[in-house]
Formats: sequence, C-alpha cells, structure tokens
Amino acid sequence: VQLVESGGGLVQPGGSLRLSCVASGFTFSTYSITWIRQAPGKGVEWVADINRGGDSTYYADSVKGRFIISRDNAKNTVYLEVMSLKFEDAAVYYCAARQNYLTPYDYWGQGTQVTVSS
Repeated sequence: VQLVESGGGLVQPGGSLRLSCVASGFTFSTYSITWIRQAPGKGVEWVADINRGGDSTYYADSVKGRFIISRDNAKNTVYLEVMSLKFEDAAVYYCAARQNYLTPYDYWGQGTQVTVSS
C-alpha cells in the first residue's frame, strides 16, 4: 500500500503548483482523501478533503479560493492545485486516505515540500 506525493518545489509568492498523490495497493475509489500540511515548527494543519466520488470537497478557510482539490479515480490520483501562494503556505504537504470522514486515516504519504520564497 502506498500514497506517493509529488509536485512540490520552490515558487515565488503569487505562484502556483500542482501537487499529486498517487495511490497503489488498495481500492482507491472507496477512500476519501485529505491533504494536510505541516510547516517547520508548527503543528499539522488540515488543508482540504475530497470524497470518494470527487463530487464533494472541503477547504480550510486559510486556503479557500486559492486551492483546488480534485481526483481521477481511473488514475488512482488526487491533485491539489495551489495558487496565489503566500509565504505561510510553505510546508510539507501530505495526502492521507480514510474510508469515510468518521474513521481514522488508514494510509499516509511521505510528503512533498512546498517552499515559497522571493
């Protein structure tokens, strides 16, 4: 079982990235997916959720209107479009899978680093 994130990098304020989370080893379409981030010296912050079918999404207030979560179940992939990046968006971004919003996370990825610097 794996979740593998990619797409992070160094970007200037106001820039954009597309993060990907590719799943393997489990029935991806039966899991909701969450993006979570952790900045240096700070706690874990929930960023966004997407349900199994991809038709319901939820966002933290801090990213609403700037980030878009989506999924392609045929490709076992969830995306996070991160736009209008701010210094405070710099963090390691993780994806995690759980069967529904009431259960603990079953699987976690290793994270992808997003650095925002001018």
